[in-house]
Amino acid sequence: MTSASPGGRPPGTPRDRGEAIPPDPPGTLGACLQLVARGDADAFDAVYDQVAASVFGIVRRVVRDPAQSEEVTQDVLLEVWRNAAKFDPGRGSATAWVMTLAHRRAVDRVRSVQKESERERRTAVADVPFDEVAEAVESSLERERVRRCLGSLTELQRESVTLAYYGGYTYSQVASLLGVPGGTVKTRMRDALIRLRDCLGVAS
Repeated sequence: MTSASPGGRPPGTPRDRGEAIPPDPPGTLGACLQLVARGDADAFDAVYDQVAASVFGIVRRVVRDPAQSEEVTQDVLLEVWRNAAKFDPGRGSATAWVMTLAHRRAVDRVRSVQKESERERRTAVADVPFDEVAEAVESSLERERVRRCLGSLTELQRESVTLAYYGGYTYSQVASLLGVPGGTVKTRMRDALIRLRDCLGVAS
């Protein structure tokens, strides 16, 4: 025969709505939180000893960084000290309440770090002087124009101009490298420079 608990209720029977929940046994986390809510520093020490390691563990899994995890853990325990009166044993266990605070704080820290990184990236972009950006774009466009105009030359004209102006060779050296008479190189380069001037829109 199943024995009844004091008051005649069999063990495990749900409580009637509105029935008072008995206080947690002394020394349990719930009982300590109730004392912390009244400003009991010794009870907070007991809470700290019971949950600090678990709080750090759950925070570390979310935050990853050890130093930041320690900071968040201290924030969580400070929140427990300040808000112990908000713990309601009727809505769940004391451990679940503390771990929920820990997870929420950890997620908040991750989001804060992400937002800070985004702000730093935007600031880094904004710090680039406009003149530098404009100059880089202009140089890039100018190079593209030069490549396009060089592409409009004949192979001999392009090779002659490239060797003379980008390679630093003289007319005779260019002629020797290309295996053509010096007069031919001069004529081809003159025609090439006229075409480049017209293509690039350079005033004569």
